[in-house]
Parts: sequence; C-alpha cells; structure tokens
Amino acid sequence: MSDNLREQLLLLPVYFQGHLLLTLAALSVGICISVPLGVWASQSPRVKRPLLITVSIIQTFPSLAILALVVALLGGRIGFLPAFIALTLYSMLPIVRNTVSGLESVSTSVVDAAKGIGMSPRQILTRIQMPLAMPVIVAGIRTATVWTVGLATLSTLVGASSFGNFIFTGIQTRNLVAVTVGSLASAALAVSLDGLIGLVQGLAEKQSKGIVERKHKRAGAIAGSVIVLIFLAIAYNLFQQEEADFVVGGKPFTEQYIMAGLISARLEDAGFSVELRPGLGSDVIFAATSTGNVDVYLEYSGTIWASFMKRSGNPGREAIRSAVVQFVEEQGMTNLGFPGFQNRYALAMRRDRALELGISSIEDLIPIANTLSTGGDLEFFGRSEWLRLRDLYNIDFAEKLTFDVSLMYTAVQERQVDLITAYTTDGRVAAYDLLILDDPRNAMLPYDGMLLVSDAASSSPEFLQALEPIIGGISEEQMREANRLVDVEGKSVSEAVAYLQGQL
Repeated sequence: MSDNLREQLLLLPVYFQGHLLLTLAALSVGICISVPLGVWASQSPRVKRPLLITVSIIQTFPSLAILALVVALLGGRIGFLPAFIALTLYSMLPIVRNTVSGLESVSTSVVDAAKGIGMSPRQILTRIQMPLAMPVIVAGIRTATVWTVGLATLSTLVGASSFGNFIFTGIQTRNLVAVTVGSLASAALAVSLDGLIGLVQGLAEKQSKGIVERKHKRAGAIAGSVIVLIFLAIAYNLFQQEEADFVVGGKPFTEQYIMAGLISARLEDAGFSVELRPGLGSDVIFAATSTGNVDVYLEYSGTIWASFMKRSGNPGREAIRSAVVQFVEEQGMTNLGFPGFQNRYALAMRRDRALELGISSIEDLIPIANTLSTGGDLEFFGRSEWLRLRDLYNIDFAEKLTFDVSLMYTAVQERQVDLITAYTTDGRVAAYDLLILDDPRNAMLPYDGMLLVSDAASSSPEFLQALEPIIGGISEEQMREANRLVDVEGKSVSEAVAYLQGQL
C-alpha cells in the first residue's frame, strides 16, 4: 500500500463519521417535516400548490448558494449547523411530493368504503391511506437519501467534515488517490443506505398488499434498527468528542492547505488540540474568524482591501498593509503578523505563446486582447482587480472562462486559453514555463500573506508564542517551493508542511 493511500485511509473514519451523521440528521428532520406537510397538502387543495411550488423553488437554488445564504443568516457560523439546515431543505422535495402522490393514489372507493363503515377521517388516514401510500412515500425517502449523501460532500465548503474533504483537497492538490477514496466512499454510503431503505420499501409494498411474511417483517425490522443504531452510535461519538483548543481555517487552494497544515502542526507541537477546517470561501472564513468560529487562518492584504474594504485604488503596498491591519482590528480580529511572502494575481501566458505574439507586458495585449481567451479562478472576474485592470488598460477579452485553480493551469498549458490569472507563488508558473506579464500601470494589488486571529485566540500567550516563528519566516521562494512540491511533484500536503517546518 502506498504512503499516499495509507494517509487517506487514516482520515476515512473521521470523514465517514461526519458525512454519515450529517446525512442521517438531515434526512431524519427532513422526513419529520416533509411527511406531515405532504399529508396536509393532500387534504387541502389551498395548501398543496403553494407548498409544492415552494419546495420546488428551494430545489432549483444552486446548492452552494443555499450553503452561503445559510451561513450568512447564521451570522457567519460554520460547521455542522449550516450544512445540516441546507441538506434538510434539499431533502424535502422528493419526500413531500411522494407523500402527496402516494395519498392521492389511494382509490376513492377504498376511502368511501371506510367512511361507510363509520371510520373517522383520522382513522381513514392512519389505518387506510398511510399504509397504502407507504411504498410511494418510502420511494421518495430513498431518492432523498441518495441526493443528500451526494450533496453532503459540499458541506466541506462551510467547514463540516465529510467525504468532500477528500474530494476538494484532492482536486486542488492534484491528488487523484484522495479524490478516488472520497468518491468511492460517498458512492458506497449512498448504495448502502439506499439498500437498507429498499428493504423497508419492499416490506411496505408487501404490507400494502397484505402478504407480509414473518421473514419480511424481520428484514424490515433489522433494516430500520441498523439505521437507528448507526445514527445513535455516530451521535454518541460526536457528543463524546472534546472541543478542540483552536480551530484553524483555510481556503480551497494548495497554498492555503499547506499553511493551514503548518499552523496546525505548530499548535499541536505546543500541546494544543486543533480542529482543521479547510476549503472555506473568502467571505465565509473572514466572517467565521470575526465571530470566533475560526481562530486563525492565512489571509491576503489585497483580498481584504478589495473584497471587504471595497477599495478600488492602489495606493501602494505599505499603505494597503497599514489600512487593512486597522480594518481587521475594527472587525474584532488581530493581525498576528506577515509571514513574509506575497501571492499576487498576475496575468501569465505560455512563454512560447507570448513570444509568438510579441507579448511581454499587459500593455502589449491592448491591440489584440479582444481576440484572446483568458482563464481566471472562481473569484477573479468578480473582484475589483479585474475591473481596475480592464479600465486602466481599456481592454477586454474575447472569452473570460472561470476554472478551479488546478484546472486553470492545465487549461493554459494545453492551449485551451491564451492566458490565465496566475498566482505569483504558484510552483506551476515555472514548471509550466509561464511568463508573468509586466504590469506597468500598477493594476494588480499587493497580496501580502497575513495571519488573522480571533479575539479569543489572540489573548493566549502560548498560542501567540507557538506561531511566532511563522511571522517573517517564509520567503516567496520557500512558499513557491512548498507549492511546487504538491502541485508539480505530487507530494502530499504533509510533506510540504514538513519542508516549511524545516525552513523556520
């Protein structure tokens, strides 16, 4: 067994526990809400249409948007709760719809016969309609289960542990073993839960036909018991876990995974217990640190200046550093210090393509920009840097494509785009022989790395002492080499962390 695979399998129990608990909790609450709503809708035409429209609209919202909205409504809280709420909302449509369909499929002659023998509406519902509709209702639950297991992988983006940790980290660090382990684990969980619920569905169908045998009852009871026991065991383990001393956050790209790992290693070496929450978006992690849900993470001065302070100018590196330090303090955080490297945005082309077109600076793009295609990361074309660059140089591109960071570099290497918005500390710039274009009009902002710390963490002298060696301890060359180890040589994040540890 390779070291890479062994490392991923060691993480499997933790991610399995998080994924399973999240799935079962969301499904349980979704069923408790959706089935009564479906019953109500089936008996009230006035309620039915608005309810079905509402749950259908929820389903049409992009899952990432739902997660972001829930985090915002919870005041920046991340972790289990926002993911649980979002997944519960997503589980409702098939259950509500199948409950309504199942109850409406019960023959009116059966209902009339029940009325004829003097049964009350409540007795008709509980003793006649629900048992006959149960196969259809369980089918809806089965569909919701598969959806929920798949969507739970996205909970990683709001700080909840799941198999998505394997997938997102693997994509960003080009670790196909991690992606494969996460994908197979998620698929296996979906198939297993679907199979268990399928036993219950089969029992419900047989019961509705009046042909339930003792062995079928036993199989249904076993399936239901297994689901309940799994849920109780995972919940018990979750509540038995001690709260970590500090929560370390990170964004979804290689440098962030490495720096989050380095921060965690320093704190663990100092005797602290650490919870790692990687893969968070800029807005989510900034708000979470401000509210104390994350204790420390690596941020960049340009991101704060442009995205949070909403400034559009570029007064220079020192002026921006000074302004953002003051701003983060006003937001209830502390800047622990600057590690010593910048990771700026820069336009980059394949060197041979740049020579072919005679390009060495952004100014050289002005006459031909409208014939070129460019790729950016998930944020760039929505940031003020792009608007500033476009306006200062009076250029636009024929195509502006958005990529995951790892795929963005692959796109320019394989000539799918002419240029990209590269990161200056990315090891792939040199490995892929990309040319960083000069920026004579100073459109791109400085991006000094800075350690943002929550108010609670900043009051711990031991915490500050553990991270002190990182401040001023990492050069751009060292950070670029650490990124290269992962992105180019295929080393693990832990190996890159060990490299930086050796440089401090």
